[in-house]
Amino acid sequence: MSITSELREAENEILARRPEHAIDPTLERMAALVSVLGDPQRSYPVIHITGTNGKTSTARMIESLLRARGLRTGLFTSPHLSSIRERIVVDGRPVSAEAFVAAYDELAPYLALVDGQQATELSFFEVLTGMAFAIFADVPVDVAVVEVGLGGTWDATNIADGAVAVVTPVSLDHTAYLGGTVEEIATDKAGIIKPGAVAVLAQQPLPAAEALLRRVVTVGASVVREGLEFGVLNRDLAVGGQRLDLRGLRGDYTDIVLPLFGAYQAGNAAVALAAVEAFAAGLPLSGQSSEQEEDRADETAGWPSLDEGSQSSAPADFELAELDDVTPAVPPARSPADDDPDAPVGALGQELVREGFAQVTSPGRLEVVRRSPVVILDAAHNPAGMEAAMEALTEAFTFASVIGVLAVSEDKDVAGILDQMEPVISELVVTRNSSDRSMDPDKLAELAASVFGVERVHVARRLDDALEMAVGLADDASGEEGLALTGVLVTGSVVTAGDARLLLAPDRVEVDRADAHRAEQDRLDREERDREEREDWDSEDQDREEREDREDREHQDREGAAGQE
Repeated sequence: MSITSELREAENEILARRPEHAIDPTLERMAALVSVLGDPQRSYPVIHITGTNGKTSTARMIESLLRARGLRTGLFTSPHLSSIRERIVVDGRPVSAEAFVAAYDELAPYLALVDGQQATELSFFEVLTGMAFAIFADVPVDVAVVEVGLGGTWDATNIADGAVAVVTPVSLDHTAYLGGTVEEIATDKAGIIKPGAVAVLAQQPLPAAEALLRRVVTVGASVVREGLEFGVLNRDLAVGGQRLDLRGLRGDYTDIVLPLFGAYQAGNAAVALAAVEAFAAGLPLSGQSSEQEEDRADETAGWPSLDEGSQSSAPADFELAELDDVTPAVPPARSPADDDPDAPVGALGQELVREGFAQVTSPGRLEVVRRSPVVILDAAHNPAGMEAAMEALTEAFTFASVIGVLAVSEDKDVAGILDQMEPVISELVVTRNSSDRSMDPDKLAELAASVFGVERVHVARRLDDALEMAVGLADDASGEEGLALTGVLVTGSVVTAGDARLLLAPDRVEVDRADAHRAEQDRLDREERDREEREDWDSEDQDREEREDREDREHQDREGAAGQE
C-alpha cells in the first residue's frame, strides 16, 4: 500500500470518530490515553494558548520566535485549512505523511484500549491531541506551543500544564458550549492557567479580565497584561504588512517587520513576545499573588487593579498611559542591548526578535491568493473577528469597492457577522463550504438581504461558482480600464478559507506538502547521522574493550611467566 493510501486510511479512521464540535466535557478520556502512553505531554515544557480570536496567529508567532532562539519546537493548532497534518508541526513544518501514519499506527492499540474502558470513545480531536503529544515527545522537542480546540477547562489539550498560559481576546462565540456571556466564556478559558504558571493576557473586556484574574488569584499564578506590563508602542503600515515597535516584559524592541495586516495582529505580536520572554526567563515573574484582590476597576487600562502595596510585573519605570480605541498605550521606549551581559533574564536580542517575526506566516488570515482582481482569504467566523478583519482590510488595502464571498457555519452569530461586513462590502455572494455545518445558501441569503438589501445579495450553491461570480462582479465594478480597483474577500470560516485556498492557490498547498517532505527528509538525515555517530561510538567502545581484554591477557601472561621463574 502506498503512503498516500495509508495516510487516507488513517485520516478516514480518525475522521470517523466523534467530531470535534460534538463536545462531551471531561478530561477522563484524555487522562486515560496519556497515562497508557507514559504521559508524553510531561516530556517538554508547554506554552498553552486560548482565547476567542487570534489564537492560531499568536501560536505561530510564538513558535517562530522560539525557533529563532534555536529551540526545537512543536506546534499544535486547529482547525486545519487544507491538510489534517497542518495541525501537528515540528520545527515549523507539518509532519510528513510517513510520520503521521507511523504515529497513528503506534497509537492505534492504545486508542482501542482506552475506547474499551470508557463510556464514550475518544473523539477526533482527542486522538489528534494524543498524537501531537506523542510525536513531540518522540522527536523530542524543546518546547511545545499548544492551542486549545474549544474553551479551556475541559479541552483535551488541558491535560497538559502550561508553564505559560496565553489568553488572546475573549468575546462571544461557541455560546452553546461555553456560556452566554463573556464572563462565563472567560471563566471556562481561564482553566488553562495552572498553579505557578505565568498568565499572559491580551487586552480584554472588563468582565473577561475579572474572570481571568480571579483564576490567577485562586491558583497562585503570576500575570502580565497587555497595556500594563507590555504592549504596542508604535505601528505603521509597510509593504506586505506593518512595522512595529513593541514593549516587552524585559525591554523594548523596535523596527520589527510583521508580514501580516491589521492592528489586531500587532496586538497578537505583543502577546507572543511577552509569552516568549516569560518562557525564556525560566522562572515566575513578579506578578499578582494569591492574596491579592481583583474587585476594583482600573479605568485607565480596563484591567481590575492590584491591591495597594502588591507587586505587579511592570518594570520600575513603567507608568500607565492613556488608551485610545485602537492600541493599548505604553510608556516611552527603552532599548536593551543585544549583547548586554547585564540585560534582564528573559530579554531577547533585537535581531532575534526581528528575525522571528519576519518569518511568521498565517495562512487564511487576510491572505492574498490572487492579484487580478485581488482575492483575499480570511478565516473570521464571529462578529469580533469579522470586525477586526474589516478594520484591517480597509486600513491595508485601497479598494474602491469589495465583493464579499461568505460561507458560514449555521451555529454562528450570522446576523452579527453580517452587521460587521455591511459597511465595507459592496456586494455579497453567499454560498456554502465543504462542512456539513455550513448554513444553507438560501437561508444565508435571506439573512443577508435583511442587512444588505436584496439587490446587493447573490446566491451560488457551490463555492467554486461563488468565486467565479465574485470575480466577475469585481471585473465589472473595475470597469474596462480597470481604474476602480475592486477586491474580493472570501470569509466566514476556517473551512471556507481552506476550501478557497485549494481552489485558488493549489500551488501553495503543494509547496506546503513539498516543504513538509523536505523537513521529513532532513529529520531522516539527522537520524542517519545520529545512527552513524552511535555506530562509531559503539565501534570505539568495542575497540577499547578488546584492547583492555588484550592488555589483561598480556598482564596475566607476564604474571604467569614471572611465577614460573
